[in-house]
Amino acid sequence: MEVKIRKRARLLQTLAALIFLGLAWGYAQLEWSVPTSLSRSVVQGRGEILAADGTVLASSADGQRVYPQGALAGQVVGMMGTEEGLEGIEHAYNPQLESGQDITLTLNPRIQAQAEAALARRIPKSGGDSGSVIVLETRTGRILAAASYPPFDPNHWRDYQPSDWRNRPLLDVYEPGSPIKGLTVAAALNEGAITPDTVFDTPMRRYVGERSSGSTIGDSVPHEPKLTTTGILRYSSNVGISHIVERLPGTRLRDYLLAYGYGQKVDLGPIRTETGTLQSEKKWDALVETTSGFGQGMSGTTLQLAAAYNVLANDGLYIPPKLVEGNDNGERREVLGPRARQIKPMLQTALEGIRHAAGINGYSCAGKTGTAQMVGDDGRYMKGQYNSTYAGFCQTGDPRITIAVMVHGAKEESGTFQGSQLAAPIFQELSAGIISMWGLPPEELPDGYSVGNPATVQQAQEEAATSGVATDGESGAQDGAQEPAPETAPADGPTTAPAEDAPTQDSPAETNPDEMSSDETTSDEAISEETNSVEQAAPAAQE
Repeated sequence: MEVKIRKRARLLQTLAALIFLGLAWGYAQLEWSVPTSLSRSVVQGRGEILAADGTVLASSADGQRVYPQGALAGQVVGMMGTEEGLEGIEHAYNPQLESGQDITLTLNPRIQAQAEAALARRIPKSGGDSGSVIVLETRTGRILAAASYPPFDPNHWRDYQPSDWRNRPLLDVYEPGSPIKGLTVAAALNEGAITPDTVFDTPMRRYVGERSSGSTIGDSVPHEPKLTTTGILRYSSNVGISHIVERLPGTRLRDYLLAYGYGQKVDLGPIRTETGTLQSEKKWDALVETTSGFGQGMSGTTLQLAAAYNVLANDGLYIPPKLVEGNDNGERREVLGPRARQIKPMLQTALEGIRHAAGINGYSCAGKTGTAQMVGDDGRYMKGQYNSTYAGFCQTGDPRITIAVMVHGAKEESGTFQGSQLAAPIFQELSAGIISMWGLPPEELPDGYSVGNPATVQQAQEEAATSGVATDGESGAQDGAQEPAPETAPADGPTTAPAEDAPTQDSPAETNPDEMSSDETTSDEAISEETNSVEQAAPAAQE
């Protein structure tokens, strides 16, 4: 009897082993996409993914899914596994593609290639970890480019880390920093709370909020004790912005930020996008309002930043972005009235004189830089690592473009981590390339626009094709210009909660250097880089 039991046990063990091996082999086929007659049939009947001009980005051949353009728009297109899409458009539009329907994107492959090349050329020199670019067709909201760095070739997707699959301009969330100042000023203009020439007291430091929960905010570039609204933008003054937001009652600034598209997803249909964070009404106190007014304590994606600046480019009209042709992703809505149109020439003055001018001679471009110290996983600001941003638009000819650039993790030691050194030149390079590609002639700039020392289209293209990052001798800074070393957070890093008592520490807990030219009252003054500071870090957004 015992012998029979042992034999039966061995037989069962053998059967179990065979079943396990069979399951393992089946799993291996699924995991490594070993083609079967069924999967070949599924793949062969799958629809194509096309760029706006008909360029094939994904197709099927001999029962295999192939990506003829390689890494071009790789994160946007995504990839397919054995029988279904795993990432990107392949995943989001899997039912349509599976049924044989072709999906046509709004992407312009030439602009997409330019954006990817600009990131790949400049980010390694900055020591940055990743980056993204969005290029919108201003009047339609069509996404002409959605570029990510590092690149990703879906033909060989198993050779990459999952983080490389990310469609970064739609999914990576960060504190936008100083570009938000342009949105804040536009909101205050729209409310009639200020004019471009309104004068504010602007000491270098100011305490904001309640005694028990406030913070001291500061500016580091010396400036006049009084600045106009335009001067506040040119100097990227946190103190000045704090005065402006005080003229917006209650949660009015929060309402505007929501209307610009922050704190909510950009609707791209089934395509995944991230929301970012915006403080709730319950937590919207004086300090939160102030820090949100200059883009800290809130977060969003590069797509959200581009869509928000597209409101300014469209004279106050929010136009929902779209990535797939034929999709209606929502209604247009009016965010700002005619009074806010004054923001355009004001942002043009913010563009003047920065060390790497983002402007192009003969073309009315405007925008705002930002350089924000990175926030670590523990909620503390990281010493020597920055997010470099630029958001702006060019208003010459038709079509027009709105561009947002973000580089994540640029290192201070590289010497090219600030917005004017990194993100702004990417904006300039892309703008010049698109203007040249479309053959847009230069225009006579309208009253109120002036250009400090921008490149011509040819100069911008030549500079991009050679060094990638201009040297100090190419910067256009005035003689004698000094660039102060940026202030950094204390060695132990700032906390994410405000101090119970009024802050007394000498070192700023948060830095946010921005690129400024001299104020209108000191035209001979040398250009400097600004380091803004908040002594106690603003509370991280919770809701």
